Amino acid sequence: MSVRSMVFTRLTMSGVCGASVVAVVFVLLGVSLSTEAQTSTPAPAPAPCALKFNTSCEECLQNVACLWCIPTKQCIDYPVRNVLPPSSVCPLTDARWGVCWVNFQILIITMSVLAGIIIIAVLVCCFCCCKCERIGNKREDAKVERQTRARKARQKARRTEMQLRHDEIRQKYGLAKDNPYSRMDDH
Repeated sequence: MSVRSMVFTRLTMSGVCGASVVAVVFVLLGVSLSTEAQTSTPAPAPAPCALKFNTSCEECLQNVACLWCIPTKQCIDYPVRNVLPPSSVCPLTDARWGVCWVNFQILIITMSVLAGIIIIAVLVCCFCCCKCERIGNKREDAKVERQTRARKARQKARRTEMQLRHDEIRQKYGLAKDNPYSRMDDH
């Protein structure tokens, strides 16, 4: 059983909202497809991006450290000092990184939205689990309380019954006292 199917089965069994399950499945599917696509074509040793000046987008993006700029048709080293490449290097709408069919701006927005959905789904799951646990604890506490009350009531009934039997035995043998504080020798 693959990790994706185990996660899907686990999420659907736990009662998580359908939308978050679908989002998580799509994210996992996308991640696995992108890793499969990247690992299916092993590159011997990535050449520096600047040496790929007269190539295509696909050839340029085989190296993860490269960024393809459409207007200049250049393969550029990704500016690792910045999180996002500055517009002076290549505008975000024209930059390609990872895959050629999605521009960098859409890729960033999509990944941010998916990350937000995942975070919200995890928080909702944690909240639901904590709430269900609290409700379960309250029910359990109420059940223990009912059992304790029932046990005390049975114990009190047994004491009363035993006291009545003892009183009957005392009556039968003439040991009943009119004054419970009188001595036994007085009879």
